[in-house]
Amino acid sequence: MTKMIIDCPVCGNLKSAEYTTHTDEIPYFGEIMEATVKCNECGYKHNDVIVLEQKEPVKFELKINKYNLSSRIIKSPSATVYIPELGLKVEPGPKSKAYVSNVEGVIIRFEDAIKRALALFEDDESQKNAKIILKQLENLLKGEEKGTLVIDDPFGQSQIIDLKAKKRTLNEEELKDLKTGFTVIE
Repeated sequence: MTKMIIDCPVCGNLKSAEYTTHTDEIPYFGEIMEATVKCNECGYKHNDVIVLEQKEPVKFELKINKYNLSSRIIKSPSATVYIPELGLKVEPGPKSKAYVSNVEGVIIRFEDAIKRALALFEDDESQKNAKIILKQLENLLKGEEKGTLVIDDPFGQSQIIDLKAKKRTLNEEELKDLKTGFTVIE
């Protein structure tokens, strides 16, 4: 573990924040580094986890049914998650986080995002479409709708742990259009 006293990036107080880093080994992700900044003056706190290992780019696919809702999902910060049959996709951005969940949890994340967006939609058509997708997700959880959970990860850190999950290496053409969540400044 490394500790340093730094100036707070929020309140600017000199030598008021503690910056710590440490590495750890996490199942499925491999070696990670956790970095934390905590200011003793203003209370600001920020925590970040960075996966240090890179593996082969990977695509996982799993046909969703009511029997595999508890199958484990490991999603890295660089992964794109989607359900193509419903037109739903979450791509990584600069604040994308890793998580460990299950198929049901991923579907609920989609539901929550649509509910938040629904509150912002002002036109009737968008409201109607969002409600249709929410119903489809509800039916997916009941096993009354067909869908495929797909995870594309350019750094190979994500997984779907289910015997029926299909896994393959992403090809160059697929990688070309895949977002990583990292900002590159040229």
